[in-house]
Amino acid sequence: MVVTLQTLILTPRPSKMLSSWHRNSHFRASGSLRFSPFVTFSPGRSISRPIRACRPSDQDFASSKGLNWAKPLLKIAADNFLPLALIGGVAFGFANPSLGCLADKYQLSKFSTFAIFIVSGLTLRSGEIGAAAEAWPVGIFGLFSILLFTPYFSKLILQVQLQPQEFVTGLALFSCMPTTLSSGVALTHLAGGNSALALAMTIISNLLGIMIVPFSISKFIAAGVGISVPTKQLFKSLVLTLLIPLILGKVLRESITGLSEFVDQNRKLFSKISAIFLSLVPWMQVSRSRSLLLMVKPQVFLVAIWMGTFLHLILLAFNAFSVWSLSVISGDRQSVFAKKENTNAVVLVASQKTLPVLVAVVEQLGGAFGESGLLVLPCVAAHLTQIIMDSFLVNFWLRRDKDPSSNNAKVA
Repeated sequence: MVVTLQTLILTPRPSKMLSSWHRNSHFRASGSLRFSPFVTFSPGRSISRPIRACRPSDQDFASSKGLNWAKPLLKIAADNFLPLALIGGVAFGFANPSLGCLADKYQLSKFSTFAIFIVSGLTLRSGEIGAAAEAWPVGIFGLFSILLFTPYFSKLILQVQLQPQEFVTGLALFSCMPTTLSSGVALTHLAGGNSALALAMTIISNLLGIMIVPFSISKFIAAGVGISVPTKQLFKSLVLTLLIPLILGKVLRESITGLSEFVDQNRKLFSKISAIFLSLVPWMQVSRSRSLLLMVKPQVFLVAIWMGTFLHLILLAFNAFSVWSLSVISGDRQSVFAKKENTNAVVLVASQKTLPVLVAVVEQLGGAFGESGLLVLPCVAAHLTQIIMDSFLVNFWLRRDKDPSSNNAKVA
C-alpha cells in the first residue's frame, strides 16, 4: 500500500499539465526524485505547447509604430526642405531677433553668401560653363528683362493709393533693381537649371545696373531727381561675395582628387547645405527689421505684402510667357529657348529683385522719396516673399520631374 501510494505521488503529470519549463525526473532505487535542469527531446515525444518566437516588447513596438507615423512627415520635410528652411528663418527672426541682429552685426550675411557660392563652385561641372556660353541668346533676353522691361511695372505700382505712400514708392523702386545677388543662382542650382547662365546674368545685370538703375528711377519714378549709386562699393561686393568664392569652389573641385566624384554623388546633401545658408539671409533681415514691422498696422502691412506678391507673380508670368513665345518663334524644340535648364534659369533670375542694391540706392537718395525705413520695409517683405514663392516653384518643378506619369506625357 505504501509503495502504491508513493508511486502515485511520484508519477509525472500528463504533458498537458507541464509548465513552460521541462523537468526530467529520474528515480533512484530508494524511490527519491531528482530534477535535471536540462531539457531532453526524444523523437517519439511531442511537445504539447508550441514554442513561440521572441517578439519585441511593448515599448519597442510603440516606438516602431511612432516611427512609422513620422515617416510621412519626414518625407514631406525632405521634399519641401528649402521653403521650410526659409519660413523657419523668418519665424525664428520674429520670435528671437536678438540673435539675428547679432549675426547681422558681425556680417554673417556676407559669410552665408560666400558659402553659397563656394557650394555652387564645388557643384559646377565644366559642361555647364559650355552650356551657358551656348545659351547666350537666353542670357541676352534675361538682361533686357531685368534692366529694361521689368522696370516699366513701377508705373503700375505707383497707381496704388496707400498710406504711408512710402510703401508704394519703395516697391516701385524695388521693381527697378537688378536681380538678386545669390538667391536666383542658388534656386536655379537647386532646380537643376543652368546655374552658370544664372550666374552670368546675375553678375552682368548688377554691373550694368550701376549705370542703368539711376536712369530707370529718374524716368519711371521721379524725373529730374539726381541720385548716385555707390559704384565702387557695389563692384567690390560683387567680386568678393560672388565671383571669388565661385572660382575658389571650382578650383577645389578640379584640384582635389576624388572631390568632384564625392560632390556629384552627394548633390542632394550639398543642395540642403546651400538651402540652409540661404535661409540665414531672411532670418537676419527679419531680425533687423522686426521693430519697424511691429510699428506698422497689420492691415496696411498685409496690403504691402500682397502688392509685393502680385508684383512677383506678374514678373514670373511675363518672363515665362516671353521665353515660351521666343521658343515658339524659333520653331525648334532643340533651340536654347526650348531647353528646360535655360528656361528655369531665366524665369527665376529675371523675376527676382535685389534688396542690398535698393538699400544702397535709398541711402543715396537722402530722404528725397520719404522716410528711408518705410521705403525699405515693404521691399524686405517683397524680397522674402519672392524667395519663398520661388522655393515652392522649384519644389514643384522637382516633384514634376520625378513623376513618371508627367515624363511619359511629355514623351507622348
